[in-house]
Amino acid sequence: MNYTCIGQTVLNYRKKKGLTIREFAVSSGISTSLISQIERGQANPSLSVLELIAKALNVPLYTLFINEIDTTALISRKKDRTSVYRKNNDHIVYDVLTPDFMKAHIELLMMDLNAHASTTESYYTHTDKEEIAVVMKGETYIELCGQEYFLTEGDVVRIPPNVKHRFINKSDFPNNILFVLTPSLY
Repeated sequence: MNYTCIGQTVLNYRKKKGLTIREFAVSSGISTSLISQIERGQANPSLSVLELIAKALNVPLYTLFINEIDTTALISRKKDRTSVYRKNNDHIVYDVLTPDFMKAHIELLMMDLNAHASTTESYYTHTDKEEIAVVMKGETYIELCGQEYFLTEGDVVRIPPNVKHRFINKSDFPNNILFVLTPSLY
């Protein structure tokens, strides 16, 4: 087990809560010296100590262990990517580009939108995500709340949560759009 990772996780949670080591020691019932040793990866905390830490931080115990990083999972090889098809899979394909997708706090997708196609007949709305889209190849239109905008290669659009939107390819050539989606901050 990597105690440095557990210690770093404890340190991150403590700082996120705005607690000094002394304040955290009081709330957890653990000595300041032991907390310091744990955060620096120099202590082998018992399960009961980890339970006290998790309780004081108000986090599930298992979250102290999920900071283990498999560095091989941080690379997304083109040949191994997952493609996501919408109902209209003749016209739209999304490639999931995000390495270690299930653990990431950001989504990176590449969409191929065929000629004379749209992402949906009506609109998409994300209630819990903010989205940035970059036209990588070709030209497209985006509808934002019913207003249509023309975009060319290199243009970027920001789509806040709850904004109705869709992409329309009116050209005779497919286009390629890169999406970055993050959870909302509120």
